[in-house]
Amino acid sequence: MSIVRGYCDYRVPYADSDQMGVVYYARYLSYFERARNELLRAFNFTYKEMEALGLALPVIEAHVNYKKPAHYDDLLKISAELKWLKAVRLQVYCQVCRDDELLADGYTIHAVMNLQTKKATRLPEKLQNIFRANLPEK
Repeated sequence: MSIVRGYCDYRVPYADSDQMGVVYYARYLSYFERARNELLRAFNFTYKEMEALGLALPVIEAHVNYKKPAHYDDLLKISAELKWLKAVRLQVYCQVCRDDELLADGYTIHAVMNLQTKKATRLPEKLQNIFRANLPEK
């Protein structure tokens, strides 16, 4: 089975860069978020549907490895894949590339949260099955 990834192309706007035309370091986390949304879509499920179930996936940890800078007007390919799923947490690995060149990679760890109680909760069985079916093979 192949690994399911979420992808999006993104042209860097001037607003993402500094005076030197280099993408501001914190923007990479929003790029990761774009790819996470596309990852859920690749699972045939959306974040909007998750919220309708009363669930959210707040980020509880984030890490970015900066390899090379992205610049204003670069066309980026941003990708995300699910790395692991535990009782009430999951990790998503992301990459930001320009052509075939890796510019940054990293991960975010998310808690599964009940929107009503604001407490950690397990994913419903249907979602657990979707997520587990898209984990990398061991």
